[in-house]
This record gives sequence, C-alpha cells and structure tokens, in this order.
Amino acid sequence: MRLLLTLLAFLIATPVAAERIRDIASVQGVRANQLIGYGLVVGLDGSGDQTTQTPFTTQTLQSMLSQLGINLPPGMNLQLKNVAAVMVTASLEPFARPGQTIDVTVSSLGNAKSLRGGTLLLTPLKGADGQVYAMAQGNVVVAGAGAAGAGSSVQVNQLNAGRVPAGATVERAVPSPFMTAESIRLELRDTDFDAARRVAEAINSHWGLGTATALDGRVIDVRAPQSPNERVAFLAQLEALPIESIAPAAKVIINARTGSVVMNQAVSVQPCAVAHGSLSIVVSATPVISQPEAFSQGQTVVAQQADIQMRQDGGNLMMVPAGAQLADVVKALNALGATPIDLLAILQAMKAAGALRAELEII
Repeated sequence: MRLLLTLLAFLIATPVAAERIRDIASVQGVRANQLIGYGLVVGLDGSGDQTTQTPFTTQTLQSMLSQLGINLPPGMNLQLKNVAAVMVTASLEPFARPGQTIDVTVSSLGNAKSLRGGTLLLTPLKGADGQVYAMAQGNVVVAGAGAAGAGSSVQVNQLNAGRVPAGATVERAVPSPFMTAESIRLELRDTDFDAARRVAEAINSHWGLGTATALDGRVIDVRAPQSPNERVAFLAQLEALPIESIAPAAKVIINARTGSVVMNQAVSVQPCAVAHGSLSIVVSATPVISQPEAFSQGQTVVAQQADIQMRQDGGNLMMVPAGAQLADVVKALNALGATPIDLLAILQAMKAAGALRAELEII
C-alpha cells in the first residue's frame, strides 16, 4: 500500500509535458526544394534497357555522343544491353550553397532489369523554374540482389532504383527572403487557433508584448532583428521556447484499402445501440454425369448442378454508454465480433447518427 501511495504521489507531482515551438511549427520559406533530371546509367552487366522497346534510350545516347564529337551513321541500329535511361531526383536543402554535395536517387525509366554496378553520367538537375541547380554523377549503389538460371530466379529488394551518396554538386543557391524581410512568419504544421494563441503568448512573454501576432489559426508574425547574426540567435532561442502540450482533436483515421483503424485518446461516444450481423451466400457446383443407354449411339454428357445457400448470422445489440473513452469504445466493438472491415461501416454509421464525437478521416 505504501508503494502504491508513493507511485500515485509521483504521478500527481509529475509536471505537465511541454513541447518546443520547433516541434509544432516551422519558419516560412525555410524549406527544401525538389530537383529532377534525366540521364543515362552505363556499365551495366547486360541488364540495361532493351533498345527495341525503349527507343528514347538510343536517342539519348546518340545525342550525347554527337555532343562529344562522335557522329554515328544515319539509320544505325544500336543494340545496347549495358545502358539504361533513368530519372534522377534530389532534395535541395534550405540555405545550400554552391559547392556543397547532396544525395541523389536514380530510378529506371525503361525496362532495365537492374542498375546494380552502373555509373550515372553527368546529369543536370533542374527546379520547378527550369533552372539548373545541381549536377549529378557517380556510381549507383543498389541495396538489392538477384540471380536467375534454368528458368528460376530470386530477388531481394528493388534492383531498378538506387542512390548516389553525395552524387550531386550544388551549382546555384535558391534565393531566400529569410534575411531581407522585416519580420519572419511561423507556420503551424496543423491549423489550430489555440496553438497559435499559445505560441504568440509564449513569444511575447519572453521578448515583450507586440513581438508576435497570431494572424490566423496557422501563421504567427514575429518581429526579428535585422542583423543576420542576431536573427539566427533569435530564431535559435525562439524554436527552443517551451509551450504547454496541446490536446489533440478527437480523430479517427480509417484506411479503406487495408482496413486499419486508428483513434486517439480524445475519442468519445454518446449513448447509442449498435447491432452487427453478417450475411453469407455460398454457391457450390456439383458435376452430374449423364450416361446414355447401351447401343443408343448417345454421348456421355457432364452437367453442373448448382446449390445456393444463404445464411444470415444473428447480430447482438450492444449498448454503448455516454462519455465512453477509447478503451470502452474498443471493448464494446470487440464484443460485437466486428472485423476491421466491419468496423469501418460501424464507425461511419455511428458518426452519421451523431453518436461518435470525433472527426472521421478516410485515407
């Protein structure tokens, strides 16, 4: 009993968990930019594109060779097995400067069997504005492995995609208004008016009233120093400011493809009665052989005799009390014997009846 009281006193005395501003918000404009490019991977061990089915691989190779001063005879049919056309993608991190290196992902565009052991040729990577921001080249690292022989094959992981670590060099920096704007703006990851109010109050209590203003349920405008060194130090302190944990909104997430159902602890229900039953139809076919009489010159005929049975299992009516929390909701639905697929229909019906106090989101 003494141990139980000590544990209870410890739990009561435990302070309320706090979150940092950086955990729920980000600085507007400080984000990564996606880059994409088209290139060739060479040096494959006979696992490249079949050029008869992927003519763009041959066209790309001819264009590259012509730029290098090699002119092929017109109409020449190239049969290549160690070349593959690929798409190259990368993420340009914020404040990246020319000369820095970034990782790139290489994915087969044609029907190459494997990119293992290949080398990516010089590929320009462009942004959404069409400008070249990086150049990629290097050996492709593929995590998969495979083997085939005598009509049998085995494969581990994906062989048609790989990475080139530090395979791209940044050639152009993305302009950012971070250092030139008079103020900075924080963007909450989820729209929440209470969270926006708490963030603004935490900033004003630390630097003085008027430093931060909540513009809406997602954006907070913050006055910041103009000197780059002072602004960086200011943001470092701002992101580390603690705020009280914000209770999440009651939400039920349903994945209609897999039947997965996830609900948080804020989900509750109003008084309701739920009944669940299932209807099953079984169709069976039995072959019936019709044998002709002797010397009748008839033929043996095989027919199918169908048997259809319909059965409906009785559903139990389960009373769910008001104010039930997550554990009570799960226990009541499990008592009905509902499968995850049946649970989708039950939760949707409870929401339509106004008994489910939660936002229902289907993904």
